[in-house]
Amino acid sequence: MKGLHLTADLAGCPCNDAAHTDPAALRALCLAAVAASGLRAVGELFHRFPAPGGVTGMVLLAESHVAVHTWPELAAVTIDVYVCNLGSDNTAAAEALMAALVAAFKPAAVQSQRLQRGVVVP
Repeated sequence: MKGLHLTADLAGCPCNDAAHTDPAALRALCLAAVAASGLRAVGELFHRFPAPGGVTGMVLLAESHVAVHTWPELAAVTIDVYVCNLGSDNTAAAEALMAALVAAFKPAAVQSQRLQRGVVVP
């Protein structure tokens, strides 16, 4: 159960990028960032909400998951990256994935959190 959960709440994101409103664009962004980080996608689901709403997307990882929620009407995005670190340390990959996603949305402000999860039972 040992893992790392990273979250980021982004504000002041320019909403002219298709990833805010187009599931295919958000999917491409997420899958490219996952691949670049060295993590492994094993499933996915992306859903568009009616205007002025945004997109919610999730990529299931062999190591756990990444979820992105966009609110173009608020110029906001939230991101969760969770990785298991039991068999190997995926910390650097999780940090790289989060950094790539945050950079892609060009926020004016970011509030992030880092939570170590789980315990290793002897």
